[in-house]
Amino acid sequence: MWGIEEPLGNVYPVDERRWRVNIYISVDMEGVAGVANWDETGHSGPDYGRFRELMTLEANCAAVAALDEGADTVVINDSHGGMRNMVIEKLDPRVELISGSPKPMGMMEGLDDSFDAVMFVGYHSMAGTPGVLNHTYTGTVLEYQINGQRLGEIGMNAALAGHYDVPVIFLSGDDCAVVEAADLIPGVHTACVKQYVSRYASRSLHPERARDLIRAGVKRALAEKAPDPFKVQTPVILTLKFVDTALADGCHLLPGAERVDPLTVQYTAPDYPTALRAGRALMSLGR
Repeated sequence: MWGIEEPLGNVYPVDERRWRVNIYISVDMEGVAGVANWDETGHSGPDYGRFRELMTLEANCAAVAALDEGADTVVINDSHGGMRNMVIEKLDPRVELISGSPKPMGMMEGLDDSFDAVMFVGYHSMAGTPGVLNHTYTGTVLEYQINGQRLGEIGMNAALAGHYDVPVIFLSGDDCAVVEAADLIPGVHTACVKQYVSRYASRSLHPERARDLIRAGVKRALAEKAPDPFKVQTPVILTLKFVDTALADGCHLLPGAERVDPLTVQYTAPDYPTALRAGRALMSLGR
């Protein structure tokens, strides 16, 4: 795919072929050690430069840990905000980076069934629950439900991995995100890098200690049996509840969207990738 192709004579014989291990990392920012306020996560914030670097370093240490354990390919998807946060020159040269927006699958762009495992770095809890900077995709969504089950970004993205039979094996974030992940994906390995004090306050580990925990967690996750992929039944009934009625009004522009009540819109999709894309379209219309 990249660089100079090897001559045909260098291809492994069939009986000596080496199976590849491909790891996908989706990295958000709100769950990074030290982050406690929106000012630290947006391009206009005075401290944004510091925290985008810390975000990059946490993702990179997860990637390097996977490479040290034998991964052949590690792809990182910048999944925060406008998705142009990662400082690429601070990543290990062996890592590939997906960045920028719009991307059809957003926080999970580039994932398919060629990957063996998914990891979430810097993740946060869902809207309306305890957790530092808790929200679900945008500040306009109160609830995101799939077949009646309320999910945050952890579940939204794990379900896409499950569609491709890829397990989520690791997550880092605050203690609330860790609990949310463990409840949803039994057996997932986690690294708690900070504790919830309030939505805008945390008790955080030093970034170096946080990266040590992430590194150790990734290595444990790759050494042990992976959890079962998180799957949802089809057809998929997506339900979005917004914070005010005007936001739900805009969703009527998407064909197939149905108004359930003044705040709530529903959409039925044949599979989860379609549901996720429809959900992202509805959230964009509901602004």
